[in-house]
Amino acid sequence: MAAELIKGLPVANAIREEISQKVAELKTKGVQPKLAVLLVGDDPGSVWYAKSKVKVGEKLGIIVDLHRMAADTSQDTVLQQIAAWNQDPEVHGILVELPLPKHLSKEAVMEAITPKKDVDGVHPVNRGYLLGGQEHLALVPATPLSCIALAERAGINFRGKRVTLVGRGDTVGRPLASLLIKRDATITVCHTKTVDLAAECRRGEIVVAAAGFAGLIKKDMISPGTVVIDAGVNEVEEGKYVGDVEPDVAEVAAALTPVPGGVGSLTTTIIMQNLLKAISLQGLG
Repeated sequence: MAAELIKGLPVANAIREEISQKVAELKTKGVQPKLAVLLVGDDPGSVWYAKSKVKVGEKLGIIVDLHRMAADTSQDTVLQQIAAWNQDPEVHGILVELPLPKHLSKEAVMEAITPKKDVDGVHPVNRGYLLGGQEHLALVPATPLSCIALAERAGINFRGKRVTLVGRGDTVGRPLASLLIKRDATITVCHTKTVDLAAECRRGEIVVAAAGFAGLIKKDMISPGTVVIDAGVNEVEEGKYVGDVEPDVAEVAAALTPVPGGVGSLTTTIIMQNLLKAISLQGLG
């Protein structure tokens, strides 16, 4: 029996409905939610993601101010722009599209964003809150939150479950581990140095693939009835994306998030949800 596909779009639409209601409520209190997005250079993926945020914002009544800079822009200029947004009370969230041109320090740029406006959850303060179990105070990266939202809205409860998390990167694996611990999961974090990845995956009642490695998780690595969440997005050829999980895993899994159409289709919506949380953390609305 084929796995149930946990698709992102229905969940995204449900969350957008909630966001729209909250935005309307904020506007009655004189607060117009505004997200500032900085795009340095013309990386095709970054351009696409930035424009998609503008489109989603328009649908939800959120202003998305997309500010583009040339690839050779100096670090000082980038930091000055972020400082201006930090000081602007009408800007509630700041997001810098990655990757940045090589001459810019990612760390310096991320740390320049005031934590309560850091809708991408990259500032060390937000990472610290998350690591310390204070998720309510943290702005959390969108992809890990998307994994949680997809699973929970599909009725999957993490409490007491054995979760095998494949990937320990800063963007997905590490923050996701903290989110899962908070939800009382028993987690095993696997990575490139894990001795027998297949055995670890077979032990998991829930397997989350977040390694950024196309087709890493194969059918024989998954026990029948497992829930598989695929957070991988890998471009295998021009415009064609696949996940970290081989499609035939659907033949043994109980449920599977597809790629494309799963976790990735939710991230921009989660960014907007983070913007509303940022507004709340700033004591507005």
